[in-house]
This record gives sequence, structure tokens and C-alpha cells, in this order.
Amino acid sequence: MASARGDADRDREVRRFVQRLSREETMLVVLKRELYEGSWDDMQADLEARLEGRPYIFKLVNRIGDDLERIDRLRAFEDEHDVDLGEYVKLE
Repeated sequence: MASARGDADRDREVRRFVQRLSREETMLVVLKRELYEGSWDDMQADLEARLEGRPYIFKLVNRIGDDLERIDRLRAFEDEHDVDLGEYVKLE
């Protein structure tokens, strides 16, 4: 029974976290699910490769850097709570 209560507590915490996600963070979770088959590693590697490419648009480079920071935050939450945010996030 304690496990069910623990699961319910985790579910509430994840839902609260998802409600506080920025539009950019929500989009990253959706893109991870849709384009990268749920893999933060593949998404991060792709963005880093784009970041290192030349020539590049400065504004895009700043966005990628911001996205990489967002990915770190989202990934840490998933790891800490043993969840896939893609199961909770719906793009509206």
C-alpha cells in the first residue's frame, strides 16, 4: 500500500512540475518524444552538433544554448523522479 501512496505522491509532484514548465520547456519535451524517440542524449547531441556548425546565426546559437540548459533541468527532474515527462506533457 505504501508503494501506491508513493506513486500517487510522485504523480502529483510531476504534474505540478509540468504545470510550471515554460512554453520552451514544454516544446523540448514534445520534440524529445516526437523527433528523438524519447532520448535526451540524441536531442542534446543534435543541438550541440548544430551549435558547433559554421556559419551560424548568433540568435540561433543563443537559443540552442538556452535549450541545452533547459534539457539539463528537465532531464534531472526525470532522473530524480523516474518519470518520462512526455507522458505528462501535451502540446496545446
